[in-house]
Amino acid sequence: MTSILFVCLGNICRSPLAEGVFRTVLSERGIADIEMDSAGTGGWHAGELPDPRSIAIGAKHSVNITDQRARKVMAEDFARFDLILGMDRSNVRDLLALAPKNTGGRVQLYLDYTTGRQKDVPDPYYGGGDGFADVYRMIRDASEKLADKLTTGRISAASGQASSTM
Repeated sequence: MTSILFVCLGNICRSPLAEGVFRTVLSERGIADIEMDSAGTGGWHAGELPDPRSIAIGAKHSVNITDQRARKVMAEDFARFDLILGMDRSNVRDLLALAPKNTGGRVQLYLDYTTGRQKDVPDPYYGGGDGFADVYRMIRDASEKLADKLTTGRISAASGQASSTM
């Protein structure tokens, strides 16, 4: 079974949306048996619901993320998940600093890994609703590409090499 962890800073905006959108894309394609979760590099919001704006943009597109609760990345996540996708370069740097020896290859920059674009998913937290809509579109496109990789067997995890975008 493939396992994927989506990671942003506080686990209330981008990563819960990425988890929810990817779960929806897989459901639309009839794909099951994929373990996924989301987490933050910081624990400020642990136990909280996703940001209401992420919940709203998800709901607008039939993606329900209200069952998720924020949590911080834990050391055991590096063994539990085949692929750990950071939403931006700062998240990836933080993840690589936390990664136990020989597990850093599981960490990749989300858009680089899925679409080949060395670009961050911007944090919409301090912006307005338009930022959440833009982030949703980026995540939806990346989720489609990630599902394509999954169905064609092109998901490579734990290669021993971290993303080259650092």
